[in-house]
Amino acid sequence: MKKFSLFIIVFFSFFIQRVEAQDSSHLRVSLLTCAQGDELYSVFGHTALRIIDSVQHTDIVYNYGTFDFNDPDFYMKFTRGTLDYMLSAYYFQDFMAEYYAEKRSVTEQELILTGDAKNNLNKALQENLAGAARYYKYVFNYNNCTSRIRDLLFQHAGLQPDRQLVPAGTTCRNMLHEALDNGDQPWSKLGIDILLGSRIDKPVSISESMFLPDYLMKGVDSSVHSHNILLDKKIIYNAGVPQKPHHNWPLYIFSAIALPIILVSSGKKKTAQRITRFFDITLFLLTGLIGCLLLFMWFGTDHKACGANYNLLWALPTNLIVVFALWKKPLWLQKYFSVCMVIHLLTLLLWFWLPQQLNIGLIPVVVLLLQRCWKLLKSYKLSKSS
Repeated sequence: MKKFSLFIIVFFSFFIQRVEAQDSSHLRVSLLTCAQGDELYSVFGHTALRIIDSVQHTDIVYNYGTFDFNDPDFYMKFTRGTLDYMLSAYYFQDFMAEYYAEKRSVTEQELILTGDAKNNLNKALQENLAGAARYYKYVFNYNNCTSRIRDLLFQHAGLQPDRQLVPAGTTCRNMLHEALDNGDQPWSKLGIDILLGSRIDKPVSISESMFLPDYLMKGVDSSVHSHNILLDKKIIYNAGVPQKPHHNWPLYIFSAIALPIILVSSGKKKTAQRITRFFDITLFLLTGLIGCLLLFMWFGTDHKACGANYNLLWALPTNLIVVFALWKKPLWLQKYFSVCMVIHLLTLLLWFWLPQQLNIGLIPVVVLLLQRCWKLLKSYKLSKSS
């Protein structure tokens, strides 16, 4: 019995020495995933890395989602897509204060790595914090606060998901829609669908799908432990998940606007014609301005996701010229409205087969444009023939 007890003591002493030899870093590394908030900037959630040093007695959170509001060219850089985002470090309690105040849950996944892996990860963060790599050009779908941490985990922590995190064929836009619907943000969803072009409608890979916090968390859950990566997952602050009903307000409101205009424009009274003229000017002015904005976002900024935008099929920049031409009724307007009718009709017929997923709330707008082009073409032909 004494020999057996001695054997157990020697065995566990040897085992403890091996563990300590493998991890002499005195570091505890974990991934923090923060739930979505009520505002658009927080509706997709947030990701950060937490590192506790038991020797230095520090508890630091590394956050890649900060930028300098004091930059004198902040708004211009933000609009043009040239704003620098940066890595910042906070004490854990200071970081958590915002989430307590906003009642947003935070989930922690501890990564039980080898000592070398922890040291390398910590070293990379320190070098990024002190050097030029602290700053980076933000690209929402592949270079953001979550993807920067994802890349660090790939490089230093052996992150290697072994299964698909989203259904086959899922696009970046589909993933954005999921978060926006969960946060009941129909108008933000509409704005994003108008501004972002077809480049975000390609199926995402496993790595690409981890550009959003919840999916990086799922990726860590499903990671192959090729570098002895283990996991202890817990919710360190649970504010609950409020159930928000989803309403497609743009579809309802645009339908409610389009239907009366179509009915009024069918009347022959002068009052109806004056009202219709006002709506025509408003309609062509707004769609023309939106079209010019989309062209600017495509060719005048570094926002690559705004390129190849099929919303230009209904938001024609040339509609701005039409606003002024409506008064004099030049002959070329007949050809213009004929071409527009064909474009709008094909857009509606091919709505679900276009390379870009257009927001369904825009269907009443395109129907209204088609009807107004047809009515204007018809009235111009009658006026010229008389």
